[in-house]
Amino acid sequence: MAAPAIQNWELTAALKDLADWLVQQGLENAPVETWLEAFCNRLVAAGIPIQRANITVRAHHPEIGTVAFRWHRDGGNERQDFVRRTDAPEEYILSPIFYLLSNNVEEVRQDLTAENPEFHFPILDELRERGATDYFAVKRFFLRQDHAAPVDPMQPEEGAIISLATDAEGGFTSQQLDGLRQLIPPLCLTLKCGANRLMAEDITAAYLGRDASKRVLSGDITRGSSETISAVIWYFDLQGFTKLSEALPGNSIIELLNDYFAEAVDVVENHGGNVLKFMGDGMLAIFDVEQVPDAHSVAIYAAIELRETFDRLNKQRQLDGMPTTGFTLALHAGDVLYGNIGGRSRLDFTVVGPAVNTTSRILGMSSALDQNIIVSDKVAGDLVQSIPNLVSLGQYRLRGVADRQELFTID
Repeated sequence: MAAPAIQNWELTAALKDLADWLVQQGLENAPVETWLEAFCNRLVAAGIPIQRANITVRAHHPEIGTVAFRWHRDGGNERQDFVRRTDAPEEYILSPIFYLLSNNVEEVRQDLTAENPEFHFPILDELRERGATDYFAVKRFFLRQDHAAPVDPMQPEEGAIISLATDAEGGFTSQQLDGLRQLIPPLCLTLKCGANRLMAEDITAAYLGRDASKRVLSGDITRGSSETISAVIWYFDLQGFTKLSEALPGNSIIELLNDYFAEAVDVVENHGGNVLKFMGDGMLAIFDVEQVPDAHSVAIYAAIELRETFDRLNKQRQLDGMPTTGFTLALHAGDVLYGNIGGRSRLDFTVVGPAVNTTSRILGMSSALDQNIIVSDKVAGDLVQSIPNLVSLGQYRLRGVADRQELFTID
């Protein structure tokens, strides 16, 4: 049902309060999912009977290109992530978003009850089926004032596409549209604050890892700041990478690294671990004992899954005529210093300590022992009784490590 008509001065006052409220949401870095529903409900209460709202913004994420936030009066909030791609799917080409970005227009409006509508976007048919009578969408750039200018729809500039639909008889009034236009600047300011926060979270998580990202964004950025944690250390390396890099073209090497690292990262993160860094063809990760109480057994089962995952990936790559490789992996456990290390203007959030050095030495034993997975007794421990395919390889002295280490493999 459409909201009742109210006096102009009441709408003006309500929109002023709503603009101030939006700015406060931006100052508080409130996520879009948090304030969008309240914003739409306030619009309805102010006398602008919104049925549906959609906000699309660009993402700074290695896999996600754009994010859409939607509100339905009868269905609440939803979020949809769109993966990055170089081609434009038909659904996108036939959307108001593609049209706005491609053309020298700032906004689109369509009377959904018109017999001969100007626009024929499929989304408009869906809205008609829901009883919508009017559709209004605007394009706004965050970093420039020429909002009508066309841009590459596959590489849009920082900004937002905002669309609103109503089911009021007769659609939006001129006064309501003017009021919505007045709300666009504070709305974009709030979106930009949220987008900046989302960008920081996505970028730091992509380059630092999920746990380190949270720590850095919470203010843990002082050089030398660290804490001692107990963790299982995961040191992973691809086999024969030097020969592969000499034999393959550069793009094939990058593709190979991405394929295998993608699987290794998924295995670690799906088991609660944190990937800290990539080092050429190697990867360092940890399983924090406080975050993963049974970290020792979890890390071992993750190693078993990694071996199975590589077997499947190699079979598929062989079928596709692509080069394949294996891996070596060392698991060790102990206390490590976890924090910021580096220069005055370039830091790394990582782990250091004797346990990390020992893990590196264990990895170096892979060739001599002819095993691709080696587990120290600090990880295997009593698990030998419950994981029968943990097999002892004997005791060894490792370079730079004082005590003998009993090493195990996974049969």
